[in-house]
Amino acid sequence: MSKQGLTSQQSFGAGLSGTRSAIEHLGYVQIDTLSVVERAHHHVLWNRVPGYDPTHLNQLISEQRIFEYWYHAASYLPMRDYRYALPRMASIRNGENRYYTNVDEHLMNEILARVSAEGALRLRDLDKGNKGKGKWWNLGPGRRALDKLFMQGDLMVCGRNGMEKVYDLAERCLPEGIDLSVPTLSEYAAYLFDTTLRAHGVFTWKQLLHLKTGKPLRDAMREVLDERIDAGVVRTLDNADAPTAYVDINVLEQAPTIKSVLKVLSPFDNVVIHRDRLSTLFGFDYRIECYVTAPKRVFGYFCLPILYGDKFVGRIDCKAHRADQRFEVLSLNLEEGTLDWDQFFPALGDELQRFADFNKCPLFDEQILLLLIKSRH
Repeated sequence: MSKQGLTSQQSFGAGLSGTRSAIEHLGYVQIDTLSVVERAHHHVLWNRVPGYDPTHLNQLISEQRIFEYWYHAASYLPMRDYRYALPRMASIRNGENRYYTNVDEHLMNEILARVSAEGALRLRDLDKGNKGKGKWWNLGPGRRALDKLFMQGDLMVCGRNGMEKVYDLAERCLPEGIDLSVPTLSEYAAYLFDTTLRAHGVFTWKQLLHLKTGKPLRDAMREVLDERIDAGVVRTLDNADAPTAYVDINVLEQAPTIKSVLKVLSPFDNVVIHRDRLSTLFGFDYRIECYVTAPKRVFGYFCLPILYGDKFVGRIDCKAHRADQRFEVLSLNLEEGTLDWDQFFPALGDELQRFADFNKCPLFDEQILLLLIKSRH
């Protein structure tokens, strides 16, 4: 947890510089559109950076410190890592990705010409002049053309108004002197390995290649892993009852003291997004249930993991009613085990009030939480 910046309020610093440091350390922060509570990218950073403000992301984009692209999902990434996005961009440009085929090239050229001539534009700006065709643009050929231009690297997101993206030419968004050399397969594998090592400290083979496919990359990653083992950078943790894990030697030699800090995490937090790792290393089987039909839900539509010290101790389903400035706790489910209630309950109440304030919903009834806890124990 210390590698993730979840055990100390000063792991990355505070404010804008802390936000940049957190993204650079983690390697990416996933962007998500769900807004039951504050969106994932803000939630993840708020949990790690004192004084975090959602405006920091736009500011770092404008300062060319970070950029939006794809990691295993849409994410904010450090600008220093831009070259590692180039292989995916090239594969999309070359038609190797089935999601970006059959795109209208005439529309792509039209969009590029408009952005080049008029400057940064939103989708709604591009849709002007197509009366009655909003759906055609938003979901059809126009939107696909815009998405491909972004994914192949011709356009970049230069800012957001809420979740609405503003696009500009990549050449106007990239800093001068940035390395645009395409990494070799070995370099790309090393980048993935180093990002995982730095951000997690303990990891599995499957995590190293999370949603990355292809035998050539697997072979390259195997070489990188073997080299790092031979160099004494990592060592193997064998467990007959679980997949092999690997650990940073420095973590073993300088094991941090974990304080009993309580965090309510996003379902897309970097520490929980690798569900198999979460189950293997922490014994916590977690799934987000908003994609599950209501009758099959066990823990709630948007249940959030609860981290207490270095253990995942439960799930809490919350909803921010922003119009009423009211924060609702719908359900609480705790894992089997012993908790010090005298310490845990006040810590949970304090953290939920802090989270409610972050969601701009300061009206949080702690008595409802107490009743939920008592009803289950």
